[in-house]
Amino acid sequence: MISAPACGPLQGIRIVDLSTVIMGPYASHILADLGADVIKIETPEGDPYRSYTPRRNPGMNGAVLNLHRNKRSVVLDLKTAEGREALDCIVRSADVFMFNLRPKVIEKLGYGYERVKSLKPDIVYCGAYGFGASGEYAEKPAYDDMIQAGSGIAALYAEIHGTPQYVPSVIYDKLVGQVAAYAILAGVVQRERTGKGSAIEVPMFETAIEFNLLEHMLGAAFVPTLGPMGAPRVLTQRRKPYRTRDGYACILPYSDKNWLDFFSFAGLEECKKDARFHTLGARAENADSLYAYVEKAALTHTNAEWVAFGDQENVPTMAVVRLDELADDPHVRSVGLMRETEHPTEGRYVCVRSPVSFSDHEFTVRHHAPTLGQHTEEVLREAGLSEDAIGMLTRRTTPASLD
Repeated sequence: MISAPACGPLQGIRIVDLSTVIMGPYASHILADLGADVIKIETPEGDPYRSYTPRRNPGMNGAVLNLHRNKRSVVLDLKTAEGREALDCIVRSADVFMFNLRPKVIEKLGYGYERVKSLKPDIVYCGAYGFGASGEYAEKPAYDDMIQAGSGIAALYAEIHGTPQYVPSVIYDKLVGQVAAYAILAGVVQRERTGKGSAIEVPMFETAIEFNLLEHMLGAAFVPTLGPMGAPRVLTQRRKPYRTRDGYACILPYSDKNWLDFFSFAGLEECKKDARFHTLGARAENADSLYAYVEKAALTHTNAEWVAFGDQENVPTMAVVRLDELADDPHVRSVGLMRETEHPTEGRYVCVRSPVSFSDHEFTVRHHAPTLGQHTEEVLREAGLSEDAIGMLTRRTTPASLD
């Protein structure tokens, strides 16, 4: 079992993480890879995401292997006084307390901000909620599909294809996880400067809306409005991977020079004289007509020919690649993004390293993803509990079967 010393820019920062599934765990995944000591508190049943299949052993699917590396798993039943007392002891040694329960649920559990602050006055306390705690939707459950529906992105597909659709990714779980990670880091920096902790709220719904509106406001940001909501270049049906002679590719001339080079390569000399395509603003307004030329021209060359042209002339070009082809991508291989490694209980698996690099620190797997409750005794001992108390807790919280 790998158990390397703490290292990285967040070495010495301890995070107590009550979050489950993806959003909160993705935030703590980022922080753990940066060197933080992340203590994942789980119920005896385990994080629900452990139940996904396929897997070799209960609770240890491929997503868990990557999402929970560099963390330690502690099983506590927080419905019992003994479980809460043990968590209190752990919190007293922590720098950050994070969760993704709804506001009333975390308060009922006994871990609202004021109480956690009483245990550790300078705690950085982060709640990743579905909806802002002061709003009408504060107590609604939240899942990525709901946020895609309510924040406007599903409807954008209707403007292009006629019916709303979801992005085929839990995009907001992961986006909000990233936002929570940087919010926590900001809270830690503030504490280092002032000695004071803080309560941080990171809501999915509001984060998604801010994310969605950025490029689509344009004239709609003005009062009174100077134009409708929506970015024309983004909302044309012709903005898509284009069919080439042997596949699909992203062909995306952007600058004035890019377009002139593209028109020459594609034999579209007449387009060089078309005023609709002379400037970035004009091209955005006439994106549908412009991309019609790209769509037609794409069929005249292979993927390799388009990529070679793009690389030579510095025109953004990329062949469409399936997820199962990524490991063979030459750039992915050259930077060592994906590598095989050995888990002590799960065998060989593909580890996708943190994409962030520091000049004085290399990505390290200090701990492989823990089995459910693997570090319970270790962490409770560090928190100062007696052997008798630890024995009683572990007997009462023997992890349930995840089959």
